[in-house]
Amino acid sequence: MPHVVTIDGPSGSGKGTVASRVAARLGWRNLDSGALYRLVGLAAERAGIAPDDVPALQRLARNMDAVFRDGHVFLDNIDVTDAIRTEQAGNAASRIAAIPQVRDELLAWQRGYAREPGLIAEGRDMGTVVFPDAEVKIFLTASPRERAERRYKQLKEKGFNVTMESLLGEIAERDKRDTERAVAPLKPAVGAFILDSSGMDVDEVVERVLAHVRERLPAV
Repeated sequence: MPHVVTIDGPSGSGKGTVASRVAARLGWRNLDSGALYRLVGLAAERAGIAPDDVPALQRLARNMDAVFRDGHVFLDNIDVTDAIRTEQAGNAASRIAAIPQVRDELLAWQRGYAREPGLIAEGRDMGTVVFPDAEVKIFLTASPRERAERRYKQLKEKGFNVTMESLLGEIAERDKRDTERAVAPLKPAVGAFILDSSGMDVDEVVERVLAHVRERLPAV
């Protein structure tokens, strides 16, 4: 079996950037599980599917034409890399992720992404549900204020018109929804290495994560 390292955490914790850099350093694959739920949300919006139409969302998750290639995400052969990174897409993903039938449809896809030589899987339930037997589990977090500031900077750089107040409110709402949902709630996996990245830059976080991985997997 290939090595699997899971990195879970709340919105804005930096897990996506950290996971991609750690995967690149190790020469492993990188699974951005949140992108799958964002894709379902975007595809549903474009198809005019209501957020509460569970059978339609289930079919959409089963059949959507999604491709991850060279750092870009394609839906029906259209590059949607930026479209799925908006706050609207993130909030839609959080709502859709609470639907058990959609999660079931995406579970096999996620597990099938684990291939040699290894996988860095990031999301909200990678260590608790998707890869419960992963050799290394990490829970990356940061204060709500710091997470909002990071998102604010990212979105401003991409030209989105956002405010700190709105981002803080959306992060609080998403945290509540993700931690309190009945199916696969956001929480640290048993035995996870919990890393609070408040006050740390991304390079420092990457080095801390790599050090922990190599401590647990000396041959890597």
